[in-house]
Amino acid sequence: MTAKRLFDFIFAFLALVLLLPVILVMALTAAMDTRSNGFFLQKRIGQYGRPFTILKLRTLHSQTQRISAFGRFLRQTKIDELPQLLHVLVGQMSVVGPRPDVPGYYDALKGEDRKVLDLKPGLTSEAGLKYYNEDFLLSQQADPLWYNDTVLFPDKVRLNLDYYHHRTFAGDLRIIWKTLQRAL
Repeated sequence: MTAKRLFDFIFAFLALVLLLPVILVMALTAAMDTRSNGFFLQKRIGQYGRPFTILKLRTLHSQTQRISAFGRFLRQTKIDELPQLLHVLVGQMSVVGPRPDVPGYYDALKGEDRKVLDLKPGLTSEAGLKYYNEDFLLSQQADPLWYNDTVLFPDKVRLNLDYYHHRTFAGDLRIIWKTLQRAL
């Protein structure tokens, strides 16, 4: 077991112990709010381009497919992503690494950019911090998909490649600290 994996396991275990009551209350509230089981499953691209199913708290109403007020709160605070600590615990994700994306993005990278796939996807990253308000940024665009594909995603790849080439334990701790500061 590498030092990073050991850190990820201990971090995820302790975070789950501390946050399990919050996750359960939020999941129950999300279930009532969205008229669902409270969880959202979606295929994402993991390390080496392997797909995996990510777990999040549901923020869209099951019938209308619109974000509920409570769902908006979950997304803005990133509480909807807390169940991903389970992915870190089992080794599918890391605490720090590129945020996992849907198929058609990271798995479609070419050349040097594909090195991003050598990294485990993470709960947080420099790109995730820079685009913390990505939903808002995209909502302000006339063509959100074009903006994502030509501006946001290429910049995320650049930031994640920089992380790939310069990652250190101290750097991971700095990213975690910045993430906690933003969350609080």
